[in-house]
Amino acid sequence: MRGRFHPRVRPGRSATMTVLDDRIEMADSSGELTLDIMFEWVETMPVPEGYKVEIVGGHIFTAPQRDTHWDIIADIYDQLRAKYSRKRVKSDVRVDYPGHLNGFASDVTVMAEGAVKDSKGLWRYQDVEFVAEVISRKTAANDYGPKKDAYAAAGVPVYLIVDPYTGRWHLHTKPKDGEYRGELSLDFGDEVDLTGTVVGLVLETGEFPRD
Repeated sequence: MRGRFHPRVRPGRSATMTVLDDRIEMADSSGELTLDIMFEWVETMPVPEGYKVEIVGGHIFTAPQRDTHWDIIADIYDQLRAKYSRKRVKSDVRVDYPGHLNGFASDVTVMAEGAVKDSKGLWRYQDVEFVAEVISRKTAANDYGPKKDAYAAAGVPVYLIVDPYTGRWHLHTKPKDGEYRGELSLDFGDEVDLTGTVVGLVLETGEFPRD
């Protein structure tokens, strides 16, 4: 499952984590805290191998790759490759989004044709065409809440949530004024019809595993 680490309230923190807590509090109180600073400090954390790290609203989250989680990501990736080149489909790659300290490592991200990295070597949210998040129980609230809001604010045309615990998927389209105006929820086995979007594909979900 995906673990959640809040810099200020994580129980049983290590000495390294305590130092990180102090640095974040000092930088936050002085108004100097940035995503770059936080990601630099995250590199000093004892994050287990096979975990991804992202920052949602200034909170640090780590996420292990479970078999079910990875199988769904791989299935989506394989289907997207019918249209997109390998270089345009990303997984667990940092993209900074609008809002307070939002540095996401989305499960699947598709970049627009011709997208280039910024001066810091990061992909720009303005070039994101599609995002998919596969739900993990402990961080589901992020994917359904603040991350969805950030994707809408960024104008990401298509946001797909896949929930292996409920066996349902949730499609969000038509972002406007910071929210998605188009929403559809159906079951695993039902097609995700994206032919009316910039993606222009139909995703099959019949082989998505459940937890």
